[in-house]
Amino acid sequence: MAKKRPQTKAERPQLTDGEIPVVGAREPCPCGSGRRYKACHGRAAAHAATELVQRPFEGLSGECDWVALRELVPAATAPLTLREGLPEGVPSVSLATVLPMAWPALRREDGSVLIGLQNDTASGDISRDLADTLQRALEAEPGTPVQGRRAPAEGPRLQDLLVADAPFEPVVHTGFEFWVPDAENAAPEVSASLERANAAAIPTVRLHSVEAAYWCETPEKNHLRWVMPHPEEALLDALARLHAAGRSDLGEGTRLVGSFRAHGLTVPVWDLPSGMGAEDMEKPAAEFAERLAAALAADASLTPEERRARGGLTNRQVTLS
Repeated sequence: MAKKRPQTKAERPQLTDGEIPVVGAREPCPCGSGRRYKACHGRAAAHAATELVQRPFEGLSGECDWVALRELVPAATAPLTLREGLPEGVPSVSLATVLPMAWPALRREDGSVLIGLQNDTASGDISRDLADTLQRALEAEPGTPVQGRRAPAEGPRLQDLLVADAPFEPVVHTGFEFWVPDAENAAPEVSASLERANAAAIPTVRLHSVEAAYWCETPEKNHLRWVMPHPEEALLDALARLHAAGRSDLGEGTRLVGSFRAHGLTVPVWDLPSGMGAEDMEKPAAEFAERLAAALAADASLTPEERRARGGLTNRQVTLS
């Protein structure tokens, strides 16, 4: 039997830039050049023309909840409304915090689509990467996951594909059983991924009295993490006014300890006593929202004490993204 002659570079099937998937930096580039990915199309991906978008979810309903589901919430889903309506054979499209094996998206056997929000993205615009994943998931065969890739620079963003003002209503889950309709009969690799994810999930509850505030339970103490839509400088001034006046807490034993900065928004964080549950936070959070609104409306210059309080808050700020 004659040996099969290896393909030359000219004979190999050539992929366009938009078809080349993202792989490990040291793996062979999928384009067939014979070079490592980091020295070939990975270099182009690293220097992609898409510049960093500071607020990728701006313009979408529930921007604060988008940020929370991306950075803070372990297990949650939210139905999405497409501008063009659902394609034939796709009964629903939902956002999910994470999917098994960190898949970017999954088209279930029944045709429904789940899009993973907490995946790494290849460009500086999370919205464009998610939109590309969504489009490919709508065309995927039922029962198959969608793999990651670098989205075309000229491709649409979520704001182009979704009804921007449609209600965004996250549902927080205690575990990841929403991945599959029948968890007991899932594939072994999915079951293993499900078990690992459930073991690592921090109990989390979304408050009803205010927008985008999430209570979570940890072994030592509980926390409230509240994604706020206000401009950062104005919000820090307002928090400083309340902190200096001794009114920044959420009740006895609670303490404003700092904030995150995530996707262009600020996320104040409170420490709570371990016995303080999510239901205990509803009234204090609503009352704090009223105090914060008044502080945001104040236009007087900060007092020396308020400036010191602001400096302390700024020093304890951590950037997540």
